[in-house]
Amino acid sequence: MLSTTRKIKNKAFDIGFDKIGIANPHIIYEDNAIYNLQNWLSLGYQADMAWMNNPKRFDITQCMPDIRSVITVALNYYTPHKHSNNINYGKVSRYAWGKDYHKVLKQKLKLFCKWLTKKNIKTVCYVDTGPIQEKVWAERSGIGWIAKNGNIITKEFGSWVFLGVVLTNLSLISDTPHVKHCGACRRCIDICPTKAIVSPFVVDSRRCIAYHTIENKSENLPEYIVNNLNGWVAGCDLCQDVCPWNQRFSQETNIQDFYPYPGNISLHLEEISNLTEIQWQQKFSSSSLKRIKAKAWRRNADANL
Repeated sequence: MLSTTRKIKNKAFDIGFDKIGIANPHIIYEDNAIYNLQNWLSLGYQADMAWMNNPKRFDITQCMPDIRSVITVALNYYTPHKHSNNINYGKVSRYAWGKDYHKVLKQKLKLFCKWLTKKNIKTVCYVDTGPIQEKVWAERSGIGWIAKNGNIITKEFGSWVFLGVVLTNLSLISDTPHVKHCGACRRCIDICPTKAIVSPFVVDSRRCIAYHTIENKSENLPEYIVNNLNGWVAGCDLCQDVCPWNQRFSQETNIQDFYPYPGNISLHLEEISNLTEIQWQQKFSSSSLKRIKAKAWRRNADANL
C-alpha cells in the first residue's frame, strides 16, 4: 500500500499539481464537520445557495458507495499583480483574473483519473461543483487548514489555491489532518467591512460582498452591501490580502493560464454599467467571471457608481 500511495502522489506531481493529500472516508475525524455544516445551514448563512443542503454533503459514500480513499489536490494560482485603486475601475477577485480555473483543474484531474482508471481503479472527480465539502477533505488530508475566513490556507502558498477532489475505491495510506495555525490572529475578521465573519471560522454569506457580487441574482443589492463595496464588482479579496500567511508565503504560480487576461484585474465601471449580452459573452467566455450574468454586472457597476 505504501508503494502504491507513493506512486499515486508522484503521478499527481508529474501532472502538475502543487499539493496532494489523502484521507480515509470511513474513520471519524474530530473536526465536527457535519455538525458545523448543519448548524451553518440552520442559521441561514447559506443565503440562496440551496445546493449547500444537498444530503451528499453529509455522507460522501452517497457520491461513491464503494469509496475507500479521498484524494485532494491543490493548484497555486497567485500572481503578483495588484488591484487598482482608481475609483473609476471596479475590482475583481484574484481567483478570476485568468482562465476559468474549473477548466484548468478539470483537465489535470481528467489526466490523473485516466491514469488511475487504466489500472482498474474506479474514480469520481470534482472541481468546486460536486456535493462534497472540499475544504473539509483538504484539511483532513493535510493539504492545509480551514482558516477563520473559511478559506483553506497552505503553508507553502497561503490561501491562493484551487482545490480538486478525487474519490476512489482504492485503499491508500492516509495523511495526518492539518493543524490550524491561525492562532489569535483576527485580521480577516477585523478587515471585513460588512462583518460577514460572524465568529472565527463562520461566514454569513448574507453579509459577504463576494456572495452578493457573484451569487446574488436579485435586481438590487442590499444597502449595507452597496455602502461597503469600495469598488468590488466581482468577489472580494480583503480577508485574504491581510492574511499574514498570504503576505509572507505567497508564491508566483507557474501556470500561465492563471495569469490575468487583459482588463480582468480591473474593469471600467461606466463600461460595465452599459455591458450588453454580446459584450458579456465576448469578454468573459473563457473566464470564471462568466458565472456573473450581464444583468448582474450592470447592477454591481451601478452600485459602485
